[in-house]
Amino acid sequence: MARYFATCARGLEPVLAGELNDLGARDIEPGRGGATFHGDAAMLYRACLWLRTAVRVLRPIHEFDVRSPDELYDAVRSINWSDWMTPDQTLAVDCNVRDSAITHSQYAARRVKDAICDQFRDRTGRRPSVDTEQPMIGLNLHVSKNHAILSLDSSWSSLHKRGYRPIQTIAPLNEALAAGLLLRANWDKSTPLVDPLCGSGTFCIEASWIALNRPPGLTRKWFAFQGWPDFDRPLWNAIRDDARRAVRKDLPAPIAGSDVRQDAVDLALQNARAAGVGNLLNIQRLEMRDARPPSDVPGVLVCNPPYGERIGEEEELIGLYARIGAAAKEYWPGWRLLVFTSNTMLAKKVGLKVVHKEPFFNGSLECFLWEFATGR
Repeated sequence: MARYFATCARGLEPVLAGELNDLGARDIEPGRGGATFHGDAAMLYRACLWLRTAVRVLRPIHEFDVRSPDELYDAVRSINWSDWMTPDQTLAVDCNVRDSAITHSQYAARRVKDAICDQFRDRTGRRPSVDTEQPMIGLNLHVSKNHAILSLDSSWSSLHKRGYRPIQTIAPLNEALAAGLLLRANWDKSTPLVDPLCGSGTFCIEASWIALNRPPGLTRKWFAFQGWPDFDRPLWNAIRDDARRAVRKDLPAPIAGSDVRQDAVDLALQNARAAGVGNLLNIQRLEMRDARPPSDVPGVLVCNPPYGERIGEEEELIGLYARIGAAAKEYWPGWRLLVFTSNTMLAKKVGLKVVHKEPFFNGSLECFLWEFATGR
Protein backbone atom coordinates (compact mmCIF):
# COMPACT_ATOMS: atom_id res chain seq x y z
CA MET A 1 0.00 0.00 0.00
CA ALA A 2 1.58 3.28 -1.11
CA ARG A 3 0.73 6.94 -0.60
CA TYR A 4 -0.07 9.06 -3.66
CA PHE A 5 -0.98 12.67 -4.40
CA ALA A 6 -3.22 13.43 -7.39
CA THR A 7 -3.07 17.03 -8.60
CA CYS A 8 -5.91 19.00 -10.17
CA ALA A 9 -7.03 22.53 -10.96
CA ARG A 10 -7.95 24.51 -7.84
CA GLY A 11 -11.65 24.23 -7.18
CA LEU A 12 -11.86 20.66 -8.47
CA GLU A 13 -10.49 19.02 -5.31
CA PRO A 14 -13.93 17.75 -4.12
CA VAL A 15 -14.65 16.29 -7.56
CA LEU A 16 -11.26 14.55 -7.66
CA ALA A 17 -11.85 13.15 -4.16
CA GLY A 18 -15.21 11.80 -5.33
CA GLU A 19 -13.60 10.14 -8.33
CA LEU A 20 -10.96 8.54 -6.11
CA ASN A 21 -13.64 7.27 -3.75
CA ASP A 22 -15.55 5.71 -6.66
CA LEU A 23 -12.35 3.93 -7.75
CA GLY A 24 -11.83 2.44 -4.28
CA ALA A 25 -8.95 4.59 -3.01
CA ARG A 26 -8.32 4.66 0.75
CA ASP A 27 -7.62 7.47 3.23
CA ILE A 28 -8.58 10.22 0.76
CA GLU A 29 -7.68 13.71 1.95
CA PRO A 30 -8.47 16.65 -0.36
CA GLY A 31 -5.97 19.50 -0.12
CA ARG A 32 -4.99 22.60 -2.06
CA GLY A 33 -4.67 21.65 -5.69
CA GLY A 34 -5.20 17.92 -5.28
CA ALA A 35 -5.89 15.00 -2.97
CA THR A 36 -3.77 12.49 -1.05
CA PHE A 37 -4.83 8.83 -1.13
CA HIS A 38 -3.52 5.33 -0.47
CA GLY A 39 -3.72 2.25 -2.63
CA ASP A 40 -1.95 -0.69 -4.23
CA ALA A 41 -0.59 -0.96 -7.78
CA ALA A 42 -4.06 -1.74 -9.17
CA MET A 43 -5.39 1.45 -7.58
CA LEU A 44 -2.61 3.51 -9.18
CA TYR A 45 -3.30 2.00 -12.59
CA ARG A 46 -7.05 2.64 -12.28
CA ALA A 47 -6.37 6.23 -11.16
CA CYS A 48 -4.20 6.98 -14.20
CA LEU A 49 -6.70 5.31 -16.51
CA TRP A 50 -9.95 6.70 -15.09
CA LEU A 51 -9.39 10.05 -13.35
CA ARG A 52 -11.00 12.76 -15.48
CA THR A 53 -10.03 15.74 -13.31
CA ALA A 54 -6.45 14.81 -12.34
CA VAL A 55 -3.41 16.40 -13.98
CA ARG A 56 -0.80 14.11 -12.39
CA VAL A 57 -0.66 11.23 -9.93
CA LEU A 58 2.52 11.48 -7.87
CA ARG A 59 4.13 8.90 -5.55
CA PRO A 60 6.18 10.75 -2.89
CA ILE A 61 9.44 8.96 -2.09
CA HIS A 62 11.26 11.54 0.06
CA GLU A 63 10.34 14.67 2.04
CA PHE A 64 12.90 17.03 3.54
CA ASP A 65 13.60 20.66 4.44
CA VAL A 66 16.00 22.43 2.13
CA ARG A 67 17.49 25.93 1.99
CA SER A 68 20.10 25.75 -0.74
CA PRO A 69 20.89 23.86 -3.96
CA ASP A 70 23.75 22.07 -2.12
CA GLU A 71 21.38 20.87 0.62
CA LEU A 72 19.02 19.68 -2.12
CA TYR A 73 21.84 17.76 -3.82
CA ASP A 74 22.88 16.08 -0.55
CA ALA A 75 19.32 15.11 0.37
CA VAL A 76 18.64 13.56 -3.03
CA ARG A 77 21.97 11.76 -3.06
CA SER A 78 21.15 10.20 0.32
CA ILE A 79 18.34 8.18 -1.30
CA ASN A 80 19.28 4.69 -2.46
CA TRP A 81 18.38 5.17 -6.12
CA SER A 82 18.92 1.53 -7.03
CA ASP A 83 15.60 0.92 -5.23
CA TRP A 84 13.83 3.02 -7.83
CA MET A 85 15.73 2.67 -11.11
CA THR A 86 18.82 1.35 -12.90
CA PRO A 87 21.54 3.30 -14.73
CA ASP A 88 20.18 1.86 -17.98
CA GLN A 89 16.90 3.71 -17.58
CA THR A 90 16.30 7.25 -18.82
CA LEU A 91 15.49 10.02 -16.38
CA ALA A 92 13.83 13.45 -16.30
CA VAL A 93 13.04 15.89 -13.49
CA ASP A 94 10.22 18.44 -13.36
CA CYS A 95 10.37 21.08 -10.63
CA ASN A 96 8.25 23.87 -9.20
CA VAL A 97 9.29 26.18 -6.37
CA ARG A 98 7.27 28.66 -4.32
CA ASP A 99 8.14 31.00 -1.42
CA SER A 100 11.49 29.31 -0.82
CA ALA A 101 15.19 30.09 -0.54
CA ILE A 102 15.60 28.01 -3.71
CA THR A 103 14.16 30.22 -6.43
CA HIS A 104 15.32 28.75 -9.74
CA SER A 105 13.26 25.68 -10.68
CA GLN A 106 15.44 24.63 -13.64
CA TYR A 107 18.62 24.77 -11.57
CA ALA A 108 16.92 22.79 -8.78
CA ALA A 109 15.86 20.13 -11.29
CA ARG A 110 19.44 19.95 -12.58
CA ARG A 111 20.80 19.44 -9.04
CA VAL A 112 18.38 16.53 -8.50
CA LYS A 113 19.50 14.96 -11.78
CA ASP A 114 23.17 15.48 -10.91
CA ALA A 115 22.77 13.86 -7.48
CA ILE A 116 21.18 10.74 -8.99
CA CYS A 117 23.64 10.45 -11.87
CA ASP A 118 26.66 11.02 -9.61
CA GLN A 119 25.51 8.27 -7.24
CA PHE A 120 25.14 5.76 -10.07
CA ARG A 121 28.48 6.79 -11.59
CA ASP A 122 30.30 6.32 -8.28
CA ARG A 123 28.63 2.97 -7.56
CA THR A 124 28.49 1.38 -11.02
CA GLY A 125 30.65 3.46 -13.33
CA ARG A 126 27.54 4.23 -15.42
CA ARG A 127 24.95 6.97 -15.24
CA PRO A 128 21.38 7.29 -16.53
CA SER A 129 20.70 9.32 -19.65
CA VAL A 130 18.18 12.15 -19.72
CA ASP A 131 15.02 11.95 -21.85
CA THR A 132 12.70 14.89 -21.20
CA GLU A 133 10.05 13.68 -23.68
CA GLN A 134 9.41 10.11 -22.50
CA PRO A 135 11.64 9.19 -19.57
CA MET A 136 11.44 5.71 -18.10
CA ILE A 137 11.64 7.37 -14.66
CA GLY A 138 10.02 10.80 -14.33
CA LEU A 139 10.50 12.75 -11.09
CA ASN A 140 8.61 15.72 -9.71
CA LEU A 141 10.21 18.07 -7.16
CA HIS A 142 7.89 20.44 -5.31
CA VAL A 143 9.49 23.01 -2.99
CA SER A 144 7.24 25.27 -0.92
CA LYS A 145 8.41 27.37 2.02
CA ASN A 146 11.73 25.46 2.08
CA HIS A 147 9.99 22.09 2.37
CA ALA A 148 10.68 19.71 -0.51
CA ILE A 149 8.72 16.68 -1.71
CA LEU A 150 10.36 14.46 -4.31
CA SER A 151 7.96 12.14 -6.10
CA LEU A 152 7.76 9.65 -8.92
CA ASP A 153 5.42 10.98 -11.62
CA SER A 154 3.21 8.12 -12.79
CA SER A 155 2.33 9.58 -16.19
CA TRP A 156 5.00 12.26 -16.93
CA SER A 157 2.91 13.79 -19.71
CA SER A 158 -0.09 15.49 -18.08
CA LEU A 159 -3.22 13.38 -17.74
CA HIS A 160 -5.32 16.19 -19.24
CA LYS A 161 -3.71 15.39 -22.61
CA ARG A 162 -6.20 12.83 -23.84
CA GLY A 163 -4.75 12.56 -27.33
CA TYR A 164 -7.69 13.94 -29.31
CA ARG A 165 -6.78 17.61 -29.39
CA PRO A 166 -3.78 19.15 -31.17
CA ILE A 167 -1.26 20.81 -28.86
CA GLN A 168 -2.36 24.42 -28.39
CA THR A 169 -0.22 27.14 -26.90
CA ILE A 170 -3.32 28.90 -25.55
CA ALA A 171 -6.24 26.66 -24.67
CA PRO A 172 -9.26 28.41 -23.10
CA LEU A 173 -10.37 25.24 -21.35
CA ASN A 174 -8.34 22.08 -20.90
CA GLU A 175 -9.86 18.62 -20.96
CA ALA A 176 -9.56 17.87 -17.23
CA LEU A 177 -11.18 21.16 -16.25
CA ALA A 178 -14.02 20.71 -18.75
CA ALA A 179 -14.76 17.22 -17.42
CA GLY A 180 -14.49 18.47 -13.83
CA LEU A 181 -17.00 21.25 -14.42
CA LEU A 182 -19.52 18.78 -15.85
CA LEU A 183 -19.01 16.43 -12.90
CA ARG A 184 -19.21 19.25 -10.35
CA ALA A 185 -22.44 20.48 -11.95
CA ASN A 186 -23.89 16.97 -11.48
CA TRP A 187 -24.94 16.74 -15.11
CA ASP A 188 -27.22 13.72 -15.50
CA LYS A 189 -25.70 11.82 -18.44
CA SER A 190 -29.12 10.37 -19.32
CA THR A 191 -30.20 13.91 -20.31
CA PRO A 192 -29.04 16.02 -23.30
CA LEU A 193 -26.08 18.37 -23.23
CA VAL A 194 -25.51 21.22 -25.69
CA ASP A 195 -22.66 23.72 -26.05
CA PRO A 196 -23.80 26.57 -28.36
CA LEU A 197 -20.32 28.19 -28.31
CA CYS A 198 -18.43 24.93 -28.66
CA GLY A 199 -15.06 26.15 -29.97
CA SER A 200 -12.84 23.07 -30.28
CA GLY A 201 -15.56 20.83 -28.85
CA THR A 202 -14.00 20.02 -25.48
CA PHE A 203 -17.23 20.10 -23.42
CA CYS A 204 -19.02 17.90 -25.96
CA ILE A 205 -16.22 15.33 -26.20
CA GLU A 206 -15.64 15.10 -22.45
CA ALA A 207 -19.39 14.77 -21.89
CA SER A 208 -19.59 11.97 -24.44
CA TRP A 209 -16.77 10.06 -22.77
CA ILE A 210 -18.53 10.42 -19.40
CA ALA A 211 -21.83 9.22 -20.88
CA LEU A 212 -20.14 6.30 -22.66
CA ASN A 213 -18.24 5.27 -19.50
CA ARG A 214 -15.03 5.65 -21.47
CA PRO A 215 -11.86 6.22 -19.41
CA PRO A 216 -9.86 9.28 -20.52
CA GLY A 217 -6.61 7.26 -20.51
CA LEU A 218 -7.89 4.30 -22.54
CA THR A 219 -6.05 5.07 -25.78
CA ARG A 220 -2.97 6.61 -24.19
CA LYS A 221 0.07 4.72 -25.48
CA TRP A 222 2.36 5.18 -22.49
CA PHE A 223 2.37 6.03 -18.78
CA ALA A 224 5.60 6.63 -16.87
CA PHE A 225 4.70 3.93 -14.31
CA GLN A 226 5.39 1.39 -17.06
CA GLY A 227 9.10 2.09 -16.45
CA TRP A 228 8.95 1.55 -12.68
CA PRO A 229 10.77 -1.51 -11.27
CA ASP A 230 7.56 -2.93 -9.78
CA PHE A 231 5.42 -2.45 -12.92
CA ASP A 232 2.97 -5.38 -13.24
CA ARG A 233 2.20 -5.66 -16.94
CA PRO A 234 -0.37 -8.51 -16.71
CA LEU A 235 -2.29 -6.56 -14.03
CA TRP A 236 -2.21 -3.38 -16.14
CA ASN A 237 -3.39 -5.24 -19.24
CA ALA A 238 -6.25 -6.83 -17.28
CA ILE A 239 -7.41 -3.49 -15.85
CA ARG A 240 -7.31 -1.85 -19.27
CA ASP A 241 -9.14 -4.76 -20.92
CA ASP A 242 -11.89 -4.65 -18.28
CA ALA A 243 -12.31 -0.92 -18.88
CA ARG A 244 -12.47 -1.39 -22.64
CA ARG A 245 -15.24 -3.98 -22.31
CA ALA A 246 -17.32 -1.61 -20.15
CA VAL A 247 -17.45 1.21 -22.73
CA ARG A 248 -20.95 1.85 -24.10
CA LYS A 249 -21.44 2.06 -27.85
CA ASP A 250 -24.28 4.60 -27.88
CA LEU A 251 -25.07 7.81 -26.04
CA PRO A 252 -28.08 7.65 -23.71
CA ALA A 253 -29.10 11.20 -24.74
CA PRO A 254 -28.07 13.66 -27.48
CA ILE A 255 -24.88 15.69 -27.11
CA ALA A 256 -24.52 18.60 -29.53
CA GLY A 257 -22.36 21.61 -30.20
CA SER A 258 -22.42 24.60 -32.48
CA ASP A 259 -20.34 27.67 -33.21
CA VAL A 260 -20.65 30.68 -35.49
CA ARG A 261 -17.09 30.19 -36.80
CA GLN A 262 -16.55 27.53 -39.44
CA ASP A 263 -12.90 27.01 -38.41
CA ALA A 264 -14.05 26.21 -34.87
CA VAL A 265 -16.64 23.75 -36.15
CA ASP A 266 -14.04 22.08 -38.39
CA LEU A 267 -11.64 21.74 -35.45
CA ALA A 268 -14.38 20.38 -33.15
CA LEU A 269 -15.33 17.77 -35.76
CA GLN A 270 -11.66 16.81 -36.22
CA ASN A 271 -11.21 16.45 -32.46
CA ALA A 272 -14.44 14.43 -32.11
CA ARG A 273 -13.26 12.00 -34.79
CA ALA A 274 -9.87 11.68 -33.08
CA ALA A 275 -11.71 10.97 -29.80
CA GLY A 276 -13.70 8.18 -31.46
CA VAL A 277 -17.05 9.95 -31.07
CA GLY A 278 -17.35 11.80 -34.37
CA ASN A 279 -20.31 9.63 -35.39
CA LEU A 280 -22.14 10.25 -32.10
CA LEU A 281 -21.98 14.04 -31.76
CA ASN A 282 -24.01 16.61 -33.67
CA ILE A 283 -21.71 19.59 -34.30
CA GLN A 284 -22.68 22.29 -36.79
CA ARG A 285 -22.21 25.93 -37.71
CA LEU A 286 -24.94 28.05 -36.13
CA GLU A 287 -25.49 31.43 -34.55
CA MET A 288 -26.29 31.17 -30.84
CA ARG A 289 -29.84 32.41 -31.44
CA ASP A 290 -30.45 29.74 -34.10
CA ALA A 291 -29.52 26.74 -31.93
CA ARG A 292 -32.44 24.63 -30.72
CA PRO A 293 -32.90 21.80 -28.17
CA PRO A 294 -32.21 18.37 -29.69
CA SER A 295 -34.80 16.71 -27.45
CA ASP A 296 -38.06 17.38 -25.59
CA VAL A 297 -36.28 16.27 -22.41
CA PRO A 298 -34.58 19.27 -20.73
CA GLY A 299 -30.87 18.96 -20.13
CA VAL A 300 -27.81 21.18 -19.71
CA LEU A 301 -26.85 24.14 -21.88
CA VAL A 302 -23.19 24.85 -21.14
CA CYS A 303 -20.69 27.31 -22.61
CA ASN A 304 -17.31 28.92 -22.03
CA PRO A 305 -17.59 32.32 -23.76
CA PRO A 306 -14.65 34.73 -24.16
CA TYR A 307 -13.76 36.52 -20.92
CA GLY A 308 -12.86 39.93 -22.37
CA GLU A 309 -9.30 40.00 -21.07
CA ARG A 310 -7.91 42.24 -23.81
CA ILE A 311 -8.35 46.02 -23.57
CA GLY A 312 -11.57 47.17 -25.23
CA GLU A 313 -12.85 43.63 -25.71
CA GLU A 314 -15.15 43.65 -22.68
CA GLU A 315 -17.58 46.16 -24.21
CA GLU A 316 -17.82 44.11 -27.40
CA LEU A 317 -18.79 41.00 -25.42
CA ILE A 318 -21.73 42.53 -23.52
CA GLY A 319 -24.01 41.75 -26.48
CA LEU A 320 -22.84 38.13 -26.64
CA TYR A 321 -23.58 37.46 -22.96
CA ALA A 322 -26.97 39.19 -23.28
CA ARG A 323 -27.79 37.02 -26.33
CA ILE A 324 -26.89 33.86 -24.37
CA GLY A 325 -29.45 34.76 -21.72
CA ALA A 326 -32.12 35.88 -24.16
CA ALA A 327 -31.80 32.75 -26.33
CA ALA A 328 -31.80 30.44 -23.29
CA LYS A 329 -34.95 32.05 -21.92
CA GLU A 330 -36.81 31.96 -25.25
CA TYR A 331 -35.79 28.61 -26.72
CA TRP A 332 -34.44 26.51 -23.81
CA PRO A 333 -37.01 26.81 -20.98
CA GLY A 334 -36.47 24.23 -18.26
CA TRP A 335 -32.84 23.65 -19.22
CA ARG A 336 -29.97 24.35 -16.81
CA LEU A 337 -27.78 27.14 -18.24
CA LEU A 338 -24.13 26.91 -17.14
CA VAL A 339 -21.72 29.70 -18.09
CA PHE A 340 -18.01 29.45 -17.23
CA THR A 341 -16.24 32.82 -17.18
CA SER A 342 -13.79 34.93 -15.19
CA ASN A 343 -15.71 38.13 -15.85
CA THR A 344 -18.42 38.85 -13.27
CA MET A 345 -19.62 42.00 -15.04
CA LEU A 346 -20.22 40.07 -18.26
CA ALA A 347 -21.84 37.15 -16.43
CA LYS A 348 -24.41 39.54 -14.99
CA LYS A 349 -25.29 40.65 -18.54
CA VAL A 350 -26.83 37.19 -19.07
CA GLY A 351 -29.81 38.76 -17.36
CA LEU A 352 -31.29 35.64 -15.77
CA LYS A 353 -31.74 34.62 -12.14
CA VAL A 354 -28.55 33.14 -10.67
CA VAL A 355 -29.18 29.70 -9.17
CA HIS A 356 -25.60 29.03 -8.08
CA LYS A 357 -22.03 30.13 -8.74
CA GLU A 358 -18.81 28.41 -7.73
CA PRO A 359 -15.13 29.43 -8.09
CA PHE A 360 -12.56 27.46 -10.08
CA PHE A 361 -9.14 28.29 -11.46
CA ASN A 362 -8.42 28.10 -15.18
CA GLY A 363 -4.62 28.12 -14.91
CA SER A 364 -3.88 31.13 -12.68
CA LEU A 365 -7.14 32.87 -13.61
CA GLU A 366 -10.00 32.75 -11.10
CA CYS A 367 -13.25 31.90 -12.85
CA PHE A 368 -16.79 31.01 -11.82
CA LEU A 369 -19.22 28.43 -13.06
CA TRP A 370 -22.53 30.30 -13.08
CA GLU A 371 -25.85 28.47 -13.19
CA PHE A 372 -28.86 30.45 -14.38
CA ALA A 373 -32.58 29.62 -14.29
CA THR A 374 -34.16 29.61 -17.76
CA GLY A 375 -37.75 29.37 -16.48
CA ARG A 376 -40.47 27.13 -17.79
